Amino acid sequence: MPSESTSAFGVPAVEPTSDAPVFLSRREARAARDAAAVTPVAAPAAFAAEVAAEPVITIAPSITIATQAAVSADVAVARSRKLPQVKRARKNPLRAVASMAVIGGLFAVAALPAYAQSGLVSDEGSTVAFADAANASTLSVQSLTVSADLALPELERDQFDATSPEDLELIRQQSAIASADALYAASGARALGDDYPWATAGYDMSPLNYYYRQCTDFVAWRLNRDVGSFSAPFRWAWADLTPNGGNASQWKDAWDAHGWTVSATPIAGSVAWFGWDNHVAYVKAVNADGSVLLEEYNYVNRVYSQRTLAAADVEAFLYPPGQ
Repeated sequence: MPSESTSAFGVPAVEPTSDAPVFLSRREARAARDAAAVTPVAAPAAFAAEVAAEPVITIAPSITIATQAAVSADVAVARSRKLPQVKRARKNPLRAVASMAVIGGLFAVAALPAYAQSGLVSDEGSTVAFADAANASTLSVQSLTVSADLALPELERDQFDATSPEDLELIRQQSAIASADALYAASGARALGDDYPWATAGYDMSPLNYYYRQCTDFVAWRLNRDVGSFSAPFRWAWADLTPNGGNASQWKDAWDAHGWTVSATPIAGSVAWFGWDNHVAYVKAVNADGSVLLEEYNYVNRVYSQRTLAAADVEAFLYPPGQ
């Protein structure tokens, strides 16, 4: 057994003996014991004889460190024994990988909600209870089906539809008509006496079968107005006035074919014919000086206008049909 002595501060200190090794901790004693039992290490002959003579390893029952100097002295004594050093075994890196795999598996199992349920829904909508945990583990989440009797909410479509090309074209036409109406209102044509009903129409044929806002359609309208024909079926349409051709240059031939009067003398309500210019106008009035006040469309591009000309400047006057 080790003998005790008192340090400078009156604290018992462990004094090494020659009979048994002294260790500063249980860890050093356990390491020395394991090294002697498992991994024999070559040691000096004196130490081997001493171990054989005294196999019992005595551990100091209590070590109280008084000062740094006392501890250093004890450590020096222990190291003078030249105890075998035990190397710490290196950790296998595969253990860390295996540990991470196990932890990941635990999280994966915890994330499976289907296996935590106590029953499944059958095709008939009833609940099927698991007989035991073994049967539950064989079932799959994909075996779940929805009952045909389950009422699902109906999806509601909004009331907005995509604008079709036809609608876009209609919008464009309406915009063009509105713009034309504004221009026509600003022109003052209505105040001058324009009563043509399609002043802001497009480029198609009118109910008189002439093209809108052409000189021929305007004059045909005036001939109908003068006989009180304001709506379809009109008294004078293309088939009645110029059945052999609708161009203004053909109107005199049509009058000749009908036997209607063609004259160089103007009268109100007659047609001023400009064959060389492929144009016709309506004679609104004959002035006192013999000049004529004309109303016309498309002398200025597709709009109403008036002008006064000498009668001699008009190639011929076509009297109203029937005269």
